Amino acid sequence: MGIKENGNILLVTADGRSPEESIGLSFYESAQVLQSLGAVEGMNLDGGGSTSMTVGEEIVNQPSDPAGERPVSDGIFLLK
Repeated sequence: MGIKENGNILLVTADGRSPEESIGLSFYESAQVLQSLGAVEGMNLDGGGSTSMTVGEEIVNQPSDPAGERPVSDGIFLLK
């Protein structure tokens, strides 16, 4: 998650642990991605198999758990 100088919020999901799809990002690489998108502040919120991003009801990333999406007890929700 990052914040740009103008106050815009960036939510970025990086997949990992799937060499044929993505090997993931280190903390340093995550910071580089946020900076490249214009973030002036950033925070790593999670990492691992529970990391998922959905738009509407569609998962738009590739969760790294072998079983795919897994239930979690928390999340960040953006509502209109």
